[in-house]
Amino acid sequence: MAEHHDTAPAELGAPMDYNEHEKTYDLFIALSKWGVIICVALMVAMAFGFFVGGFFSATILFILICVAAWFVL
Repeated sequence: MAEHHDTAPAELGAPMDYNEHEKTYDLFIALSKWGVIICVALMVAMAFGFFVGGFFSATILFILICVAAWFVL
């Protein structure tokens, strides 16, 4: 006899894997948070490099902002 598998949509009562949903949501939030942090750090470093001058100092500032965010968050 064939095995029974729930292939119906969730709206019709198929079981949900809530642990997997939570892990996916947590990953999405973490990637969104770090994406915003990196974009803001990049914009600050680019502005610093434009007004002060110097690619090396702007790169160091970008790295410092990212490391500071890692320790703060």
